[in-house]
Amino acid sequence: MLKISASKLNDLFDVISAKQTLYIPIDREPNVAEFKKYESGMELSKSLNTLRSAKDFFFPQTENLAEFKMSGKNIEVKDIREESEDFVIFGVRACDARSFTILDKVFLSEPVDSFYKNRRDHGTIVTMACTRPSETCFCTTFGIDPTVPEGDCAVFFDGENYFFLDRTEKGKKFIESVSDMLEEGDASKLAEVQENARNIMKKLPLANLSTDSFGGDKLNELFNSDKWADLSETCIGCGTCTFVCPTCQCYDIRDFNTGREIKRFRCWDSCMYSDFTKMAHGNPRTSQLERFRQRFMHKLVYFPANNGGEFGCVGCGRCLSKCPISMNIVKVMKALEVK
Repeated sequence: MLKISASKLNDLFDVISAKQTLYIPIDREPNVAEFKKYESGMELSKSLNTLRSAKDFFFPQTENLAEFKMSGKNIEVKDIREESEDFVIFGVRACDARSFTILDKVFLSEPVDSFYKNRRDHGTIVTMACTRPSETCFCTTFGIDPTVPEGDCAVFFDGENYFFLDRTEKGKKFIESVSDMLEEGDASKLAEVQENARNIMKKLPLANLSTDSFGGDKLNELFNSDKWADLSETCIGCGTCTFVCPTCQCYDIRDFNTGREIKRFRCWDSCMYSDFTKMAHGNPRTSQLERFRQRFMHKLVYFPANNGGEFGCVGCGRCLSKCPISMNIVKVMKALEVK
């Protein structure tokens, strides 16, 4: 397996960024990491995960879709799509890497979302294996091994060196593009590092969380549960959980009149908001209970029902750490599971 010494990691980043745009997670403040475009001298964050997921690179929070000019009854439509530049995202964790397969099922199914596809085609995902999972982690509940992440190229750290393993053709090309910086290395210590991380996962508070009580065949049973009232009572509908979630894909489309032209844009939306799905006749979900139930039924029932049993959650733990009233998908699963 090819490797590079930890002391030379920034040299590697300099080489990558000279060829194409590179993004890495850096510390914005203590214990708060975010992806930023790499500039020489930036240090890779040691945080387990970023505040917001890498979803932003393919499905940004806001983006323009088209422009219109009106002259009387004539409308001129301007297609503003441009070919994306090639870019590399370095340091994506296994949970976020799995989230891309969920988003792909939404945006790459017919009709294909050309904006999303353009970025996916040009982006190379370099993942980073986890060595010390957090107490809020529960990715293994959804069949994810944080020590062997997916992506185009997987990177493993043994405490001294970073090892590179290609997972796709993109990943192979990425490694070839920096091969002059890498050398053959003994990866024997990695097995011990991986085993230690797996042992940590087994001891975490959420290690035994199960999806056995959920799935597409549980729709009526779960939808009609009398537990939704108590679960949703404290929810303030702020939408924080949806904005930090790597798999949420809801959006709204609006038109903005600049005075010279109309700009059509889309932006993230949240099923927790009172005007979500609002139509001319009104809103079909008029209560917080109904909106709350929709979010978790989609993750745990509707999505797996339509996608071969795959759940719409990757266990990243962001909603656990960021919800202001400590209500999250884990509490919902524990409350609804069949004992």
